[in-house]
Amino acid sequence: MAWNTPGSNQSGGSRPPRRNPGGNGLDAVLDQLRGLFGGGGGNNIARWVLLIAGLWLVFNCFVLIAEQQRGVVQRFGQVARIMQPGPNLKWPWPIERVTKVNATQVQTYSNNVPVLTRDENIVQVEINVQYRVSDAELYLFGTRNADQVLEQAALSTMREQVGRSTLDTVLGSRDALAVSARDQLQASLDAYRTGLRVTELSLPNARPPEQVKPAFDDVNSAQQNKDRLISEARAYAARIVPEARGEAARIRAAATGYQEAKVARAQGDAARFSLLVEEYQNSPEVTRKRLWLETVQDVLAGNRKVVGGDSRQLIYVPMDSAKSAGAAGGERAARQPVIDPELLLPSETSGTSATRGERAPRPTGREETIR
Repeated sequence: MAWNTPGSNQSGGSRPPRRNPGGNGLDAVLDQLRGLFGGGGGNNIARWVLLIAGLWLVFNCFVLIAEQQRGVVQRFGQVARIMQPGPNLKWPWPIERVTKVNATQVQTYSNNVPVLTRDENIVQVEINVQYRVSDAELYLFGTRNADQVLEQAALSTMREQVGRSTLDTVLGSRDALAVSARDQLQASLDAYRTGLRVTELSLPNARPPEQVKPAFDDVNSAQQNKDRLISEARAYAARIVPEARGEAARIRAAATGYQEAKVARAQGDAARFSLLVEEYQNSPEVTRKRLWLETVQDVLAGNRKVVGGDSRQLIYVPMDSAKSAGAAGGERAARQPVIDPELLLPSETSGTSATRGERAPRPTGREETIR
């Protein structure tokens, strides 16, 4: 097309570019472009082709990868590299081509299928799998359809895990079952080269078939009652066992004290007897009299008694008050009567022991008369 204006030369010549001495740089560029494509004929077509080819090369070699994407670059059909988020350059098509993969989006797969347990019971199990792309190259070229492989592997893993468990485990312990199923599913995906990463696997619901649901409800109720009784028994044991242990410790301590007291008393008696034997060997008569006095003192200490002398005078000793005084902390000598040994000991030199005093009238009750 000729750049003609009214009043100009109509010979079909090209219009010379206009000069604007006072214009800016944009006008100069536009003038250059008009001069470049202002000619006629085949030169104009070649210039337009070159311009379009240049623009195509620029836009084809520049690739912008978003933050959540990864770009897989293929050079003549073979994977060359992985483009990271941001602006990137590549060779133009058909040398290199880029396939963008969303690597951060979490996808979900859910299904509800009947499964046979180890104890030959059918249970409806719901499975929920969340996953994302961890390796863009394997996701595209490791297997034919990675998403479909994950669905089939998830169902297979769930059937295997439930088939190895009893019905009670599936209904009551799904959390542990889901953990083992997730690990096994991830191992299967790695073996199949899917480039997928399982972020979460759960079994939100597991229920028996509707035909036998009332029976299973009864079983669940019985299981809850069992758990409640076990908890109550453990609480009772936690309360009783410490008390029993404390009582046993107290009895052991008392027995140990009793043993030590008896042993100490026996050792003391043995030592006292040994000393008494030595004293008896040194002074038999004095020791004999002393033993006789101590024995009479011990016998009379627990009885009410009346002591009579040669003048037939009766002396009443109230032993009950003396005992109470001794229990309050008094000395033993303060609550014992003073008895003349010659009134109690039989005379060995004279034969008038029978006439020293006459027997006093025997008092009633528990009283004793002693000459």
